[in-house]
Amino acid sequence: MPYAEGRIYNDADAHIMEPANWVTSYADAKTRALLKPMDLSKAGKMADHATLGRFDPSHWDEVDIEKNLMFIKGWEALGAFDPSERKRALDLMGFNRQLVFTSLAMGQFWGVFAQREHNLDLLYGGAAAVNRGITDFCKDDRRLIPVGFLPLDDARRAERTIDEGLKLGCGTFWIPANPAGDKSPTHHAFDGVWARLQDANVPFMLHVGASETPMPDAYRNNDRGPRTGFLGGGEDLDSKGFMLLHSPAEAFVSAMVLDGTLEQFPRLRGGVIEFGALWVPSWLRRLDVAQQAFIRTEPALALPMKPSDYVRRQLKFTPHPTEPAGWIIEQGGAELFLFSSDYPHIEGTKNPLKRFEESMAGIDEPAKERFYTTNFNEMMG
Repeated sequence: MPYAEGRIYNDADAHIMEPANWVTSYADAKTRALLKPMDLSKAGKMADHATLGRFDPSHWDEVDIEKNLMFIKGWEALGAFDPSERKRALDLMGFNRQLVFTSLAMGQFWGVFAQREHNLDLLYGGAAAVNRGITDFCKDDRRLIPVGFLPLDDARRAERTIDEGLKLGCGTFWIPANPAGDKSPTHHAFDGVWARLQDANVPFMLHVGASETPMPDAYRNNDRGPRTGFLGGGEDLDSKGFMLLHSPAEAFVSAMVLDGTLEQFPRLRGGVIEFGALWVPSWLRRLDVAQQAFIRTEPALALPMKPSDYVRRQLKFTPHPTEPAGWIIEQGGAELFLFSSDYPHIEGTKNPLKRFEESMAGIDEPAKERFYTTNFNEMMG
C-alpha cells in the first residue's frame, strides 16, 4: 500500500542527497580543479553516510522499507542518491510527479565561497555539472522532474545555461533568491533569461538554501543557553532563522511583480519552494498597498492589473507541513499553494500528509484537489 493514495499527488519539493564526490564526477576538468570540497557541516550525524557513494540495503527488508519509508532521512533514505532505488521509493510514496532539487552541491561553487573567489568560470562550470548530474539522476523515470541550477550573475552565461539545461532535460531551473550581483533580476539585462523560460514553457524556482541568511547572527548572542537547530537536510534552521526565512524570496518576487517583469512576460511562471507560506496572504495585500502608495513617484507601478493579480496568475508557493495550510488557503486563495514532501530531508517531517490533512479539516474538496494536484500542473505548464 503506497504512502499517498486516493488521489493524484504531485510533489513540488524533493531532493537528491549527493555523495561527496557527486559534483566532481560531472564537472569538466577546468571546473573540477576549482571546486571546493562539499560542506557537510549542515548534515549533522548523517554526514558519515555522504561518503558511501552507494545505497546500503543491508539493514532493510521489504516490511522495513514500507514501514520506515518516511522516517529514514538523509543519505540513509531509500533512493536518496541511487536512481533505481528512487524508482522503488516513488512506487511506495505513490506520488505522480516529483520535483528533484540538489541538497548541498551548490556550496562547492556558489555562495560566499564563489563571491570571495569571484570566478564566473567556476560558478557556471559548477552549475553545468549540477545540471548534468540532476538530469542523469532523473532520466529513467518520467515521474522525476530535474531542477537545474541557474545563477544570474552573468546574463549571457545564464542564457547559455538555460539552453544547455533544456537540451539535457531540465524541467525547471532553481534561481538564487538574491539580487544578480549589483542588479535586480528585473533589470532589462535579464530579459533574455525570462524570455527563454517563457518561450520554453519552463518555470523558474526559488528554493530555500540558495539565498542570503537575513537574520543577523547577533540576535543569537542572547545569553540564554545553547541553540540547536534542524540539521540533516540542506539547511541549518532555528527559531529566529525561521522568522525571516521567507524574506529573500519575498524581496525577489516583489521586484518581479512591482517592476512589471510578470506583466512583460505574461506566460512566465514560478514556484517559491520551502520558504513557507504564512507570509503570503498579508504580502498580497501589501503589494497592492505599495502600488497605491507609490504610483505617483514610480511610473513602473502603473500596471494594467493589481500586483496581487500577477501573483495569482503566475506564481505558486509551498507551505511547510508545520504551518496551518488550511488557514493559509482560506486567507490567500486555493489557486496559490502546493503540496511538498521535502523527501528525504528531515524538514519535511515523518508524515507531511497527515500534518497537511489535519490542518485542512475545513477545506473543501476542490481546494484540496488544487493543493495536491492541479496547482502543480498549472505551475509546470
